[in-house]
Amino acid sequence: MKYPLSCDTWGTEEVDAIQKVIKSGRYTMGQEVYAFEKQFAEFMDVPYAKMVNSGSSANLLMIGSAIYNPQYRLKPGDSVIVPAVSWSTTYFPLQQYGLKLIFCDVDLHTLNLDVEEVKKAVAEFKPAAVFTVNLLGNPSNLQELRDICDENDMHLFEDNCESFGAELDGKKAGTWGDMGTFSFFFSHHLQTMEGGMITCHYEEEAQYIDSMRAHGWLRTLPDENFIHKKTGDPFEDSFKFALPGYSVRPLDMSGAIGQVQLAKWPDMMEERRKNAKYFKEKFYGDVILQVEHGTSSWFGFSVIHPDIDRKILTNALQAAQVEIRPIVAGNFLRNPVIKYLDYEVVGTLPNADTIHDHGFFLGNDSVDIRDKIDLAHDVIRHELHSRGYMW
Repeated sequence: MKYPLSCDTWGTEEVDAIQKVIKSGRYTMGQEVYAFEKQFAEFMDVPYAKMVNSGSSANLLMIGSAIYNPQYRLKPGDSVIVPAVSWSTTYFPLQQYGLKLIFCDVDLHTLNLDVEEVKKAVAEFKPAAVFTVNLLGNPSNLQELRDICDENDMHLFEDNCESFGAELDGKKAGTWGDMGTFSFFFSHHLQTMEGGMITCHYEEEAQYIDSMRAHGWLRTLPDENFIHKKTGDPFEDSFKFALPGYSVRPLDMSGAIGQVQLAKWPDMMEERRKNAKYFKEKFYGDVILQVEHGTSSWFGFSVIHPDIDRKILTNALQAAQVEIRPIVAGNFLRNPVIKYLDYEVVGTLPNADTIHDHGFFLGNDSVDIRDKIDLAHDVIRHELHSRGYMW
C-alpha cells in the first residue's frame, strides 16, 4: 500500500516497555496501567482517567456506570441525542442499556452534531442526555452543547475516540462532558495495541468505572467507597460483587506502551498538523473538506464531492494503492443493524445522507506524508478533470 490509512508509530522504546512488563511476570492490569492513567489525567487536566481494553469498552462503561450511579439522572427508557454519523459502538451501549436514541443530522462541513437540530430534539423529546462525537479529530460545538445540557438539566457525554489531543478554547476535547472516552487502537493517535480510556471529574464516577471494568467486584476499591462498604476482610472483599460488570481490563503492556506514546505526542501532533495544512492547500477547491472547529488533532482527511459517483474516485484511489474508508459508518440509520435499536429521528438527515453516499476519508499520520498526499491528489484531480470537473 503506497498510502495506508495509518502507520506504525512505535520505536525501540515501545518494545522495551513491553519487555519490561514481560520480565516483571505481571501481564494483566497493574502498575503500568495505573501510571498511564495518572499521566493521562494530568495531560487532560482532569482528576481521573480509567483505562479499559478498547474505545468501545470505554463507551460501554461510561454509559453503564451512569446508569448505575445514583448521582446520574439516567435510566432505561430515557432518550439520548446522538449524531446520525458515527461508529457503531457510539450507539450500541445506549441500546444495550435500554435507552432510546434520538438521531440528529450533522453539519456537512464540521461533520459534527448540528446544534440547531439538537435544539429541535430537546424541545420535542425532552431527552436525558446528549452523546456527542468529535469526528475525525474535530471538536464538536462543545460550549454550545454544554450550555444546552446545563440549561435543560441534561447530561453531556463525549465520544472522543477519534480526537485525542483536540482542543476548543484552550480546553481539551473529551473533558467538556460529564465523562469522555478515548481509543488507542492501531490507527488512532496513541497506539497501545488495543486500549481505551474514560475521563471523569469525580471520585464516585471513577469508582463505578473501576468496579465495572473488573467484573463489578469491590477488590480495587477503598474500604470506604461510594458503592458498597467493605467488611475489612480481604478474603471476603476480594470476591464480593456489587455491580453488573464486565472483564474489560487492559493489559499492563498497553499501559506501559501508553506512557511512551504519550511522551511522544507533542512531536506526533506537530506532524499531523503539518500534514493537515498541506492537505488543505492541495485539495482546496472543488471538494468539500472538513472545516476545523477549534484545534483539530486531524485523525484523517475527509473528502466529499456531491456531484460525482463516489465509486469513480474510490476505485481509482484503490487502484493507485491509496487506502480509503467511508466517513465512519456514514448515515447509521442506513445500516441493517438499525432494526434492533429503539430510536427516533429529527428531520430527514440530508447531510448524513450526503456523507453516506459521497464521502470518504484518507489517513493522516504522525510522520511527514506529503508525498502520499500528492499521490492521492493527483489521482482525484485526474478523475475530476477528465469528467469535466475543473480543479
